[in-house]
Amino acid sequence: MLTELELKLARSMVAAQAGDAAEYRILLAGCVPVIAAAVRAQGFRGDAVDDVVQDTLLAVHRARHTYDPARPFLPWLRAIARRRSVDALRRRGRQPGRAAAVPGGYDSIPDPAEAADSRLEAQDRRRQLASALRGLPQAQRQAVEQLAMAERSLEDTAQATGRSKGALKVNLHRAIKALRARLTGEPAGDDPR
Repeated sequence: MLTELELKLARSMVAAQAGDAAEYRILLAGCVPVIAAAVRAQGFRGDAVDDVVQDTLLAVHRARHTYDPARPFLPWLRAIARRRSVDALRRRGRQPGRAAAVPGGYDSIPDPAEAADSRLEAQDRRRQLASALRGLPQAQRQAVEQLAMAERSLEDTAQATGRSKGALKVNLHRAIKALRARLTGEPAGDDPR
């Protein structure tokens, strides 16, 4: 499933490829945090991150015609960022004392960019969930916040809200159905169980 961020950036790239300057500015601004996370995952810090981000944005500008709208945008962008990171490391040259033997070879090292990608996707999912929660009726939102998120007991929540346990269960069930429908795009029809 593509994230909201990826869909937005892909739409902006397609518009930029068609010559829309405003969308191109939006695209470049939206790419900066993704590129910075990928660059930091490669071990860069401080001003070096900014330098590689700028270099990557220039590379995106030069290679924007190569983006295929039928393919996901973020892997394309992150691949360019990783290549620019490697180029920056080569320019810095090897520094004595920094090389280390890696048991099992370099293939055994997890890709830190994947962890950065996971964090960005988790942030995007949290924003989507918060937005979906705000769209719920107050009783349903309160049931989710108290029972599911704060992990309060049904009895404590009933006392705090002045609603019966049965009403809270119904509110929670309806809220979960509504959230599932909003987050997955599936209809919120009745559960056959």
